[in-house]
Amino acid sequence: MSSSASGLSHIDQEQLMEKLQIFKIQGTDRHGRKVLVIIGKYFPARVISVEVLKKYLEEKIFSQLGEKPFSVVYVHTGVQRSDNFPGISVLRSIYEAIPINVKDHIEVVYFLHPGLQARLFFATFGRFLFNGGLYQKLQYVNRLEFLWSHVRRNGLEIPEFVLDHDEELEDRPLMDYGLESDHPRTYASPTHDSPVGMYSMRCIA
Repeated sequence: MSSSASGLSHIDQEQLMEKLQIFKIQGTDRHGRKVLVIIGKYFPARVISVEVLKKYLEEKIFSQLGEKPFSVVYVHTGVQRSDNFPGISVLRSIYEAIPINVKDHIEVVYFLHPGLQARLFFATFGRFLFNGGLYQKLQYVNRLEFLWSHVRRNGLEIPEFVLDHDEELEDRPLMDYGLESDHPRTYASPTHDSPVGMYSMRCIA
């Protein structure tokens, strides 16, 4: 997660984040608070430097939140560790760089479509990554219908791939618990030497 590795200048990185719309302030929750929406799948972890991300958040996002409480909706749908996960040390660095007043105003973080692996990850590293009580504000949300109990539906723009995944979970609920692969189904007969079983082994996806 560095500009030298990606070959993109700081300006190009900022423009990329702006284009991808990874972070957006949209709508309100049921208490009238602003909502910061984060689309995890859109985050290009391998080409964005920590410095650029911090600067972008401070100038483009935190400045819009003001001095009032707000909610966060983190959409984990479709996140791939190899593409969208910046690493534990980077996550901690970014969190520590968030101004105290912004941290204090986070009321709740709704974690949409977490999956078993993400739950295990945060159960293991959550308290290490997020001190100051943020880990206790994390709420897992398995379905969009449950999110609408907390956030006003008409204020949020939900990407099509998130809606599709939510419908798929309705038909294959065991995917919530890692008991069924979230890869496209294949109907070829399995070979005895194949290491691929019914369980999804992606670390944080």
